Amino acid sequence: MNRDFQLNQDQLVDAWQAQLPQNLDPSDTAQVLADEANPSALRIHIDTAGRTMYSFDFQCSYLDTREVKVDLVDVEREGRTVDERTEVIQDMAQEYTRQIHECAQALHDVTHHAQRKEGRK
Repeated sequence: MNRDFQLNQDQLVDAWQAQLPQNLDPSDTAQVLADEANPSALRIHIDTAGRTMYSFDFQCSYLDTREVKVDLVDVEREGRTVDERTEVIQDMAQEYTRQIHECAQALHDVTHHAQRKEGRK
């Protein structure tokens, strides 16, 4: 892990908010927020489309400009916490985790450029 790795969290949130919907199913919605407790992390909230009405919360932590760690924080259905261990939830969470990783890869140019720019200061 690169301890010197730092990015502008506001720029990162903006980039993710623009890119993530392109990686998700068009009927899903996502909101990306800065993680107040960790300047190298984002909070990602995804609402599923259709009748399932699930919402997933993930923490996405940057390990370096290329690699992220994605953790499932919570799953709710119609405002109530649900058992995250069911096969359906696990399958959906794995798919969203894959899509979040794909988004991070798509934003590599942004994070790499920002890191180089920050390093020159």
